[in-house]
Amino acid sequence: MSAGILAYRKGARGLEVLLVHPGGPFWRNKDDGAWSIPKGEIDPDDAPENVARREFAEELGPSASIGPLQALGEVRSRGGKRVIAFAGEGHFDPAALTSNTFDVEWPPRTGRRQSFPEVDRAEWFDIQLARTKMLSAQVEFLDRLLAIAVESAGK
Repeated sequence: MSAGILAYRKGARGLEVLLVHPGGPFWRNKDDGAWSIPKGEIDPDDAPENVARREFAEELGPSASIGPLQALGEVRSRGGKRVIAFAGEGHFDPAALTSNTFDVEWPPRTGRRQSFPEVDRAEWFDIQLARTKMLSAQVEFLDRLLAIAVESAGK
């Protein structure tokens, strides 16, 4: 199970969300349907909100900031992976991205290990475009965020 944050802001195009593109050779040429919320694995002793905040900082870098969080619940991918998400108003300049890295054998079966950024791009998207960029299982988080935005606008 993973936990992450769907950061949002009110931009020139209306409500915008921050998504990240996974780094590494597998994702290099994938775009539509490949972007995600910044997220990471939950250890048994970790609170999901703490994991979400930690991963947000690790994947984006120290200049990323996020306000108070609201729970968006959980989704499950076709493969069975579960993701718990939180929404919060965020501030981040994608040009300031400084992601942590991971090592993998690349090319496969060569015995050579290479280091890749966990996230190679971050970008603010309007809701409509985010629906095409996001992993399909995570699109539900956009609907939940919109429901919260409509509810709070009515107060």
